Amino acid sequence: MIEETIISKAIIESYLNDLLDSIESDVVIGGAGPSGLCAAYYLAKRGFKVVLFERALKLGGGMPGGGMMFNRIVVQEPARRILDEFNIRCQEYQPGYFVTSSLEAAAALADKTLKAGARIFNLITIEDVIVRENCVSGVVINWSSVEMAKLHIDPVSFASRFVIDATGHPCEIARIVEKKSGGKLLTPTGRIEGEKSMWAEVAEQFTVDNTKEAFPNLYVCGMASNAVFGGPRMGPIFGGMLLSGKKVAELIMKKI
Repeated sequence: MIEETIISKAIIESYLNDLLDSIESDVVIGGAGPSGLCAAYYLAKRGFKVVLFERALKLGGGMPGGGMMFNRIVVQEPARRILDEFNIRCQEYQPGYFVTSSLEAAAALADKTLKAGARIFNLITIEDVIVRENCVSGVVINWSSVEMAKLHIDPVSFASRFVIDATGHPCEIARIVEKKSGGKLLTPTGRIEGEKSMWAEVAEQFTVDNTKEAFPNLYVCGMASNAVFGGPRMGPIFGGMLLSGKKVAELIMKKI
C-alpha cells in the first residue's frame, strides 16, 4: 500500500531538516557550475560546512551543453588530474588537449560533491548579501520561481563566514555588493571590470590568477572572476574553471 501523504511528509521533512541545518555555515557558494561544484567538493572534503545555492533546475552550469550543444568539452593538461580525482573519463585528442563528455563531467562533479558532504539547494536565487563591518557575512535567498514571476515575497537570510560568487558570466553576487557598497570592490577601478571577448589561451590562466577576494570575505571563481576582474571568456575549454574552483577552496581554507 502506498500512502501519498507519507510521501509528501518524507519529502518536506527531509528537505526542511537540511535547510534549517544550513542557516549557519562556513561557506556559502552561489552557482553550481563546474567551479562552484569544485570549490564545494574540496571544502566539504576537508570537513567544512558548505552550502551551495543554484538558481536553475539542473546542476553543472553551462557544462552540460558542451560546445554549441555538442556535449563534449576540452580540458588542458594541468586540470586533467582533477578529472582523474572525480573519475571522469577522458581521451587525449592532441598533446595537452583532453576531450571528455560534458554530461559525464557535470554528473560526476555533482555526485562527488554531494557525497563529500556539501549541501546543494537548487531552484534558489541569492538576491542580496549580508554585510557587517564592511565584510560579507551571509546571503539573502528566495525561490527562483518568485523572481521569475516577479512576486513581492520577502526573502530569508543565511549566515556564513565566507561567500563565493560562482555565478558565471553575470557575477551576480559581486554585482549586488558593487551596488550596495558604492563601488568599493578590490579591483583596479573599485568596480566590476567586465568580461572581454573570447581568447581561450589568455582566459584559462586569467581565470585562475584572478580567483581571489573581490570584497572582504567575498571570493570570486570561474567566469565570475573573469567578469569581475576584466578577463576574456574562453568557450568550451573547462580546465581553468576546475582549477579555479580548487584554488578558491584552498584560499578560504587558509583563512578559516
